[in-house]
Amino acid sequence: MNNWNGIGRLTKDVELAYSQNGVAIGTFTLAVNRQFKNEQGEYDADFIRVKAFKKTAEILAEYVKKGQQIGISGRIQTGSYEKDGQRVFTMDVIVNDFTFVSAPKSPNNNATSNNNQSDTNHQDAAQNLYKEPNSNLGTKLDINDSDLPF
Repeated sequence: MNNWNGIGRLTKDVELAYSQNGVAIGTFTLAVNRQFKNEQGEYDADFIRVKAFKKTAEILAEYVKKGQQIGISGRIQTGSYEKDGQRVFTMDVIVNDFTFVSAPKSPNNNATSNNNQSDTNHQDAAQNLYKEPNSNLGTKLDINDSDLPF
């Protein structure tokens, strides 16, 4: 199974290009916070290279901008190429689906102040998932190890 899911912020706007066959290709980097804080009490981030194709690429390029938070569901794809006589290996996430975590910006104007409040609410909710990932999964059961069948 080859599945990848993550929520992060775009480090810059989506770069949209078209193949010789006219297929839209959108590339961007997603900064994804790690689940735990470092020694300085801050979250480190991983920078994930992401590619989207066809209509998905066009929609992302039009509505998602640098700093905006989105959720990505996709698959990992590896590759390689030659550069200066050295083999360079790549790993990208190929988008199957995405979700606007912070409000999308209209292509004609910037987000309004109401959207900024929505962004803050979504950011808080996403951070709470990192702090307590199982907090919304129902009531806790009082079970000890001797109750388990294995």
